[in-house]
Amino acid sequence: MTDDRRSDPDAKRRPATPQELKALSHPLRVRILRLCGDSELTNKQLADRLGVDPGTVYYHVRQLVAAGFLEPGEVRTGQAGALEKPYRSTGISWWLSAPLEQSDLSHGLAPVDAFQQELAEAGPASIATYARFSLHLSPEDVAELDRRIVAVIDEYVETDRERSHLPAHGGMFLLHRAPSGAASGPAEGPAGGAAGESDRD
Repeated sequence: MTDDRRSDPDAKRRPATPQELKALSHPLRVRILRLCGDSELTNKQLADRLGVDPGTVYYHVRQLVAAGFLEPGEVRTGQAGALEKPYRSTGISWWLSAPLEQSDLSHGLAPVDAFQQELAEAGPASIATYARFSLHLSPEDVAELDRRIVAVIDEYVETDRERSHLPAHGGMFLLHRAPSGAASGPAEGPAGGAAGESDRD
């Protein structure tokens, strides 16, 4: 791999297909995908973990399997002795390019909704670090900031198996335009400091 490819996140990604975009358009499917990335889980385990009906989970799991985001794991024997079929993430969703203009925003943005739900469930004590800021940026600045931050995250994603024995952390990088007329200024709040004592998704 060349240095240019390592430093250019777009070079590592392909455009998401319409089916893949649709599969990632629901927060429950995004949450299922995250959970199956941490461990292989059955429909029932997912339903119990998410507090939803098993039939609902089954429908969303089928959508994720059809799009290639989940795959069946090895059939195993459950605690009650019955055979059960778990699912695991294929890991491809991170390596897709899904421009916002191709997303259906009529009911919100699924990854943001899923992250808010996960953070609310984990609680404030789960936060390991955060940085809040306000910046004046051109479209080119936004693209460069995004490229540089995603490139760093890519490095950790590519080596995550080496740290699978450590606690799982979650997060997301999101940049938005300030509301019209809102005051803007320099960075606010701590950056890079621990904001909690327990692990972070």
